Amino acid sequence: MDQKTGTVPAVKRLIWFTDESRTVEGNGAAVYGQFLGRGLSISLGKHATVFQVEVYAILPCVHEIETHGRPEKYVSVCSGSQAAVKALQAAKVTSPLVRQCQKALNDISYRHAVGLYWVPGHAGARINGIADRLARDDFVHRFVGPEPLLGVSRLNIRRMIKGWMEN
Repeated sequence: MDQKTGTVPAVKRLIWFTDESRTVEGNGAAVYGQFLGRGLSISLGKHATVFQVEVYAILPCVHEIETHGRPEKYVSVCSGSQAAVKALQAAKVTSPLVRQCQKALNDISYRHAVGLYWVPGHAGARINGIADRLARDDFVHRFVGPEPLLGVSRLNIRRMIKGWMEN
C-alpha cells in the first residue's frame, strides 16, 4: 500500500478491503475480496463501538481466506482504521477481540504471507469504495439476534450509567 496515494500495489495477491458504518439503527461491517469479487456485509447491533466493528471486520477476511484455500502466497488485508491496524500490530494487547483477531491472522500466516495495511478512508481507492458501500447497505443495520453481539466497552457502560443518572 502506498501510504501517500492510498493506492494498492498491482501485485498478484489476494487483497481484501474492510470498512465499517455506524447509524442510529446500528453498526455494520463489510469486507470485499478484490480478485474473488466477493463481498460480505455483517450487522453487529447497536452496542458495538466503531473500534470493535473495525477490528471485527478483519475476521471474515481471515475466514474467507481459510475457507477458499487459495494458492496465492501473498494476502493483503486493507483496513480503513489506522487504530485497528496499530492495535493488531501491538505487542501488548488488552482487548479479547484484538487478541482473537491477532490469533486468526497468525493462523493463516502458516500458508500465506499476510500483510495488514491502513487505507485512508475515501482516499480514492476504487475497490475500497465497494467495501464502503457494502458497509452502508440498509439491511446491514437491521441486526437480528440477542444484543450485545460483541462485548460492551467500558466507555459505553459509563455513558449508559451517566444517562441513567441524568434521567
